[in-house]
Amino acid sequence: MKKLPVLNIKGEKVSDITLNENVFGITPNDTVLYDAIRLTRNAQRQSTASTKTRSEVRGGGRKPWRQKGTGNARQGSIRAPHWVGGGVVFGPTPQKNYKLKMNRKERRLALKSALSYKYQDNELVIVDNFNLADGKTKTAKEALTNLKVNNEKTMIVVDELTDEIILATRNLDNVLLLETDEVNTLDVVSVNRMVITENAVKKLEEVLG
Repeated sequence: MKKLPVLNIKGEKVSDITLNENVFGITPNDTVLYDAIRLTRNAQRQSTASTKTRSEVRGGGRKPWRQKGTGNARQGSIRAPHWVGGGVVFGPTPQKNYKLKMNRKERRLALKSALSYKYQDNELVIVDNFNLADGKTKTAKEALTNLKVNNEKTMIVVDELTDEIILATRNLDNVLLLETDEVNTLDVVSVNRMVITENAVKKLEEVLG
């Protein structure tokens, strides 16, 4: 794999880095990638869809008219499913579990596929560190401008979160700040650029390599 430049937050090159081919240089597996994205999205579903059956709908306690002699069809409740305002027969309940399962090796392969796409598309920006001592949003914007990623949806991956980095980036709409162990396939594929510190790269390679 070719060497990538390591920049500082001023956008100046400070060194080079060779990435692990087993993490950033594999042939992406689109099927596993799709499954991992579906897994994450399903896990985020809150299962709030809810309906009431005939026994749960308000009202309908007594028989609307007597069984025989009226000429009407027999009815037991005004909340039966065929009545307007009646209960729903096979409607959704909040107990539905949308979660899927996926093997650990498949999950790791999906993440490596997503990272490899980022490398292939030149969407990786590696920095020596992302220390923002003053914790100001203005400083974070300047750093992203220097790295030429300020107008795109960007993920910043650091090996350790500090209060200053959180304060500096939390008001930026197009920035997603994560620690190394929070990196997931869905977030990687949903951003345009990925800014990652040198130590975070080493941690990822240690876990996935």
